[in-house]
Amino acid sequence: MESGPAIFTGTAFVLFGAALLLWTAARLRLRAPVAHGVSPVASAALSVLFGLAALGGGIWCLGYA
Repeated sequence: MESGPAIFTGTAFVLFGAALLLWTAARLRLRAPVAHGVSPVASAALSVLFGLAALGGGIWCLGYA
């Protein structure tokens, strides 16, 4: 009964984390700013950190589904 919401949540987190990491990699490869008005190093680091956290959280949710 609880596996349905866990699968949905895990899938949403995995998709968001993967998309955020791919988007950040594309912006860094093009040497474009990840976020405007913020330090380039800080914005790239935080974007990668949150992307990995979302990806890890999604994998964790799917592991308990």
